[in-house]
Amino acid sequence: MGGIRPTVHTRPRDDAVRANSAFTELAQQIRGLGLLRRRYGYYWTKLIAAPLAVAVCLIAFVWIGDTWWQLFTAAVLAIVFTQIAFLGHDAAHRQIFVSGRWNDWISLVLGDLLVGMSYGWWQHKHTRHHANPNKLGSDPDIELPVIAVTAETAARRHSPPVAWLRAHQGLLFFPILLFEGLSLHASSVRRVVAKGRLERRWAEIVFLSIRMIGYLVLVFIVLSPGIAFVFLAVQLGLFGFYMGIAFAPNHKGMPVVPRDMTLDFLRRQVLMSRNIRGSRFLDVAMGGLNYQVEHHLFPSMPRPQLRKAAPVVAAYCDEHDVRYTQVGLFASYAIVVRYINRVGLGERDVFTCPLIEQRSLAGNSGG
Repeated sequence: MGGIRPTVHTRPRDDAVRANSAFTELAQQIRGLGLLRRRYGYYWTKLIAAPLAVAVCLIAFVWIGDTWWQLFTAAVLAIVFTQIAFLGHDAAHRQIFVSGRWNDWISLVLGDLLVGMSYGWWQHKHTRHHANPNKLGSDPDIELPVIAVTAETAARRHSPPVAWLRAHQGLLFFPILLFEGLSLHASSVRRVVAKGRLERRWAEIVFLSIRMIGYLVLVFIVLSPGIAFVFLAVQLGLFGFYMGIAFAPNHKGMPVVPRDMTLDFLRRQVLMSRNIRGSRFLDVAMGGLNYQVEHHLFPSMPRPQLRKAAPVVAAYCDEHDVRYTQVGLFASYAIVVRYINRVGLGERDVFTCPLIEQRSLAGNSGG
């Protein structure tokens, strides 16, 4: 929807009150069902398993030695690191403990020390995303350095290589994800050494240094240089790819909100998010991110409760005429690729925000 500036009609005060009370009513239902209660057994099991899984992988890595079979170890490590990143995501959203301090330190250990991602960098970026998903000028997740996901970004002038890339970004989307792991590590390092406020900066520097330097030293001690470089390429590539395919279906291809449009909380979170239907295996594989609507409405809801909350939220949205989007996994990828391909080819108005449609119809009928 890039450069379009729709006329936003001012909502009467009683409409705004009703909109806010709509979420309050839903929140009361969710709380009454006990879906916001902590799941300490579930999370302590994962918190104990995470470092053990890394230790087992590294022991196996040393035991297997200098051989091309280590590429299988690289693939396993990519999966383990991604699953730990999902757990760090839960801690950052205060899903694990009541204490914010406990959640922060768990996020630092899981993210910085085990995975090699800065918690401070991620928290700053992700908090802005949750506040205004898919809103121009507010959501950093729609301002990507390579892929254009809004018509506004695609319309800017670029160098010939970037322009060519944007024109073919639909075809190149999944291959580009192979570089996401390297980008995440690089962004983390830049954040902890850059100027500006960063809580627990030295803890992050120490943890990231141990993780990145120690990991590289171990890899090059155990493996010959050629195998080591391929090992790192496979591990980083698959890690980034896994992270990308878990996060991409959540909002890409959903409506983009204009800069000057204000939505109530329920619609701001539901209309811009997409759920992925599937089995409990998919819940594990995607770290609960397949319940993106429920996660955005209740960020501190423990991950195992999201599956129970989904039918409640879907029924409530249907009752209040709020569009609730849920598709299959591969259908979601097709939507994402088709959408970013259209953006890259320069189409305007790729998606129209449902509220703009409603308000336009209301304005036309009233005139």
